[in-house]
Amino acid sequence: MPINEQIRVNQMLVIGPNGEQLGIKSKDEALTLASYAGFDLVLINDKGDNPVCKLMDYNKFKYEKKKKLKESQKRQKENNAETKEYRLSPNIDVHDFNTKLNNARKYLEKGHKIKLSIRFRGREMQFTDKGKEVLLRFAEELSEVGTMESTPTLDGRNMMAMLSPIKK
Repeated sequence: MPINEQIRVNQMLVIGPNGEQLGIKSKDEALTLASYAGFDLVLINDKGDNPVCKLMDYNKFKYEKKKKLKESQKRQKENNAETKEYRLSPNIDVHDFNTKLNNARKYLEKGHKIKLSIRFRGREMQFTDKGKEVLLRFAEELSEVGTMESTPTLDGRNMMAMLSPIKK
């Protein structure tokens, strides 16, 4: 945003620091008005017949704008937490189960979501209840750090469930 001497407009509508309109002024009048008030003259809108300038503390304005941007990015980061997918099988071995469980626990503690999936191959489609038991057992083991967001659902040959971390 152009400020003070950077403004290249001769006539402008000037707005005071509290939002009141001071009227249409020349560039020199507006600059002297701003210097007497102890503010900067900032060009807000240069479109239209009369460009709009405002008397404000420009450094404070930049600081607050930067602060709002950081806050919105922080909120966006919280909403877009990463999702890690863990693929299991209906007849998974104990050691493999525990290894994936420990990795998932660490990931949930960091605040990320987890997607659990099981792909049924061949005759395993007849034993989908076995896959559901594996997913429910996995979620139960992680119950102290995460909650089940969606129950296991079968979609074609895949069964999926979502786990999200517990808010502290």
